[in-house]
Amino acid sequence: MSTNADLMLRRNAALPRGVGQAFPIFIERARNAEVWDVEGRRYIDFGGGIAVLNVGHNHPRVVAAVQEQAEKLAHTCFMVTAYEDYVTVCERLNALSTIPGAKSFLVSTGAEAVENAVKIARAYTKRPAVIAFGGGFHGRTLLGMGLTGKVAPYKAGFGPFPGGLYHAAYPCPLHGVSIDDALASVEKLFKYDVDPQTVAAIILEPVQGEGGFYIAPPAFLQKLRALCDAHGILLIVDEIQTGAGRTGTWLAIEQSGGVVPDLITMAKSIGGGYPVAAVIGRPEVMDAPNPGGLGGTYAGNPVACAAARAVLDVFADEHLLDRARQLGEHLRARLEALKTRFASIAEVRGLGPMVAFELCTDADPARPAAELTKALTALAAERGLILLACGVYGNVIRILVPLTAEPAIVDEGLDILAGCLETLGA
Repeated sequence: MSTNADLMLRRNAALPRGVGQAFPIFIERARNAEVWDVEGRRYIDFGGGIAVLNVGHNHPRVVAAVQEQAEKLAHTCFMVTAYEDYVTVCERLNALSTIPGAKSFLVSTGAEAVENAVKIARAYTKRPAVIAFGGGFHGRTLLGMGLTGKVAPYKAGFGPFPGGLYHAAYPCPLHGVSIDDALASVEKLFKYDVDPQTVAAIILEPVQGEGGFYIAPPAFLQKLRALCDAHGILLIVDEIQTGAGRTGTWLAIEQSGGVVPDLITMAKSIGGGYPVAAVIGRPEVMDAPNPGGLGGTYAGNPVACAAARAVLDVFADEHLLDRARQLGEHLRARLEALKTRFASIAEVRGLGPMVAFELCTDADPARPAAELTKALTALAAERGLILLACGVYGNVIRILVPLTAEPAIVDEGLDILAGCLETLGA
């Protein structure tokens, strides 16, 4: 039998150090919100494959759809000979989007979706520049890294990045950045760095993922939409981590008070663990690129499309958005209770079940407790709970437990979390 230690030795000999690994654990099997390593040890998964498993590990309907499709057809390349599930998934994503008459197409990864959204925006507007936000994460491809607003570890040593990319401040009241401050930072870019008439798009996450689960307030999104309209700039909403019900609605932008983006990127949980991503947008915008300008060899693979179709069925038939909202309320209540017990928890925040808490020394936002955060994730793993950290300062714990998780499993994980905070004297 392989052990985690043996596999770590093999891994370190075979893989470059740039491929990160949060825990020295190798998983052998999984079910819903639980995983078991090669030594048979069980863990509760509050990471969800980094927001990929909203319907849980190995949902029976996803497994059945994949098995059935794998026996029939694995690949043709949709751009050569097509298949129905690709069209079905696009039709259903269009209907679930907030964009009237939306069109969409499929790719394989979130970074690919972001790259294509920028391509489409440039093709439609005939403009080169793009504005993103500090703390945002948009992928590890060259353009994705350029748009990402966090240097370490994502950008360090990989430059230079593509030109025409700019960063504004993301609203964050805990750290003193108001809605007006964030909007003013965009206006300053127009004054000091880039003519707004050359900006193709502004891209943002409605809730920052890697950046720390900071939420864009509806008033900010509404004013940003108005600013884009005033200058003929497209608004791209990156829903790669927030989408597929993670915030209690299918898309987080649905909670913006009526803001309709021009383009939406999705990935992660729409495939239930299989690699599929999408760009959804206004039809006239989506039709701007010439035939052949969009696509990819594996884009919208038949097996991944079957998985995505099953995920969409699960959301509809199992009323998963209702369950998501209930889960979010429960997580918030439990974490707010922990905040009253532990002085290091500066803030609990989130939309729906996309919830996080920020650890700071004596709850002082100016003193991020990155070492405590690191110790917490390590101790939790030792006790059977997978937790992920995030944030520009590495001091935020984010919870991405599957929306399908049994309530008893969620509470067991939260009890482990509380015990770890107690042990660490948080």
